[in-house]
Amino acid sequence: MTTYRVIVNPVAGRGAGDQAASHIEHGLSRYGLEFDLVRTEQPGHGIDLAREAAVAGYDCVVAAGGDGTANEVINGLMQAKQEGADGCAMGVLCVGRGNDFAYGAGIPTDLEAGLATLAQGQRRFIDVGRVVGGLYPQGRYFGNGIGIGFDAVVGFEAVKMTHLSGFSSYLVAVLKTVFLYYKAPLVTIEYGERSIEQRSLMISVMNGRRMGGGFMMAPQGRPDDGLLDLCIAREVSRARIFGLIPHFVRGTQATQEAVQTGQARHVVVTAVEGVLPAHADGETLCLDGQRLEVELLPHQLEVVCQLPE
Repeated sequence: MTTYRVIVNPVAGRGAGDQAASHIEHGLSRYGLEFDLVRTEQPGHGIDLAREAAVAGYDCVVAAGGDGTANEVINGLMQAKQEGADGCAMGVLCVGRGNDFAYGAGIPTDLEAGLATLAQGQRRFIDVGRVVGGLYPQGRYFGNGIGIGFDAVVGFEAVKMTHLSGFSSYLVAVLKTVFLYYKAPLVTIEYGERSIEQRSLMISVMNGRRMGGGFMMAPQGRPDDGLLDLCIAREVSRARIFGLIPHFVRGTQATQEAVQTGQARHVVVTAVEGVLPAHADGETLCLDGQRLEVELLPHQLEVVCQLPE
């Protein structure tokens, strides 16, 4: 019988994780699944809990939280894989704010549907990204994407919102960030056979499709195609930023002259003037980084999901 370890982040979704724990226990029991449930106690604890579960022989580790919780479970499972414990799958029960990793991986963002998906047990392998730089010279894994520049600052500001959650918190953070951060650093971006040097307002390196709960950074992205999707916006005026926002919500930004897109397995971003604020799956990589190197590792992680048609 499949054994599950459910890792609940009690502070995910402004405390929604803690409130959902008993519902998760009842739901998994109702489906007859064999599981144990543990709560994280501090940032990074989910990494240790996931790695320990994989090494101990659990069949599946379930992240019950938001994108940060999912990112910790991904890092724990990838660490276990480096130690030779590579047979453990990953599930997600969404009780966070953005739930962007789940969205891109084909996992329902509704909790009840997520429980049913775990019970159905369909799986597929997805790619995993790895970034080196900033606070992680040893590297950090990610499942959804890297945000550098404007969208990283948006994420930092959204975390500060105590009265809003989900997409609305990110939207308000965007408006706030327009006035806090619009002077783009001069950077070089190397990917594939290309090298670009320009003042870049925002650089998104995606394995999934969406960031911030509703901004379609890679509308055609697939987490199992062996490629990272890039979305690069050059420096523009504040007024032009406001004009671009609806395009990022609809996923039509590639039609805009200020935005270019591309695909690659390996990306290097270096600050020539200024610094690089950056996040991985919403988790801070750096506030003032100088160089970030990103690579894609194909078909690394098996996830329990709804299979694409």
